[in-house]
Amino acid sequence: ALLNPTPANGSKDPQSNFDEGIYMDYKQFEKNHIVPRYEFGFGLSYTRFDYSKIAITGRSGATAGMQELDDLLNMIFSKHVEVSRYLARKLYRHFIYYKIDSATEINVIEPLALLLRNSNWEIKPVLETLLKSDHFFDMANRGCYIKSPIEFATGLCREFNVAFPNASDISKQYNMWQFIQDVGTVLQQDIGDPPDVAGWKAFYQTPQFYEIWINSDTLPFRNLFTDIMILSGYTQGGNTLIIDPVAFTKDLPNPQDPNQLIDDALDILYRVDVSDTAKAAIKTQALLTGQTQDHYWTNAWNSYIADPNPQTFQVVYTRLRNLYKYFMNLSEYQLS
Repeated sequence: ALLNPTPANGSKDPQSNFDEGIYMDYKQFEKNHIVPRYEFGFGLSYTRFDYSKIAITGRSGATAGMQELDDLLNMIFSKHVEVSRYLARKLYRHFIYYKIDSATEINVIEPLALLLRNSNWEIKPVLETLLKSDHFFDMANRGCYIKSPIEFATGLCREFNVAFPNASDISKQYNMWQFIQDVGTVLQQDIGDPPDVAGWKAFYQTPQFYEIWINSDTLPFRNLFTDIMILSGYTQGGNTLIIDPVAFTKDLPNPQDPNQLIDDALDILYRVDVSDTAKAAIKTQALLTGQTQDHYWTNAWNSYIADPNPQTFQVVYTRLRNLYKYFMNLSEYQLS
């Protein structure tokens, strides 16, 4: 009917009355005993493939599975040069940066690939070489990718030396680490449960790579997590996981000097430099609460150290809490 439409009432628009009833498509073929050249879904494409002399052999016996696995590995590593380069690039992208230019390919990837082959495919010596290299510590390679959710959450706990329940109390400590895992899950990295066999896309998906970790859902949750950790903490079973800004500051070399305090704190929390102008503005806003003289902070800190009563403590605690909250809310804190 649709192949031979008729105009409706003199109109130019075609009309089909479907006089064939139910005998359309494959039902018409069956009724009239028509055998199509290619049935629906046959899988034709515009690409032509030619195969010849194909032989697929299998093994039998109790050790067949392991033997076939060995065959597969031998087949892969028969291309040993390219395989070693591929693995070296994977390590480089995971630990340094996802962009590999021609100079990096020649000066870093090729030597690592050669070392991998010469080390009988042991990863450890390759990683040791990479992580101890000048290239790894080059300032150009600092802060060049975004922290993964687990790195973000656990890194905060390490940087601020957040106190967990004693290891002897497994139940209480488990609850706190469960909270950290839950944070990773909300931020789209459920540790131990990757989305598929390839892992998390941020480690391999071109061209975004690590940028995948940050989106309109995850960025607000990242900021919410840091705010919780510095403001109220997470409480479970009578234990609270929280940043202690005063204890953190006491461990810095010269906390009574506001300029040195900010420099030392940023060395721990950031992987990139912050301009002197920005640091001066942060100091005035957080530590000096709008004042212009450095002694305004120095006097407050020295008063607390000399007489750590609730009043002197609250003065330095409030300013330090605001300072570190501000640091963690800036985009620089997302970089590793």
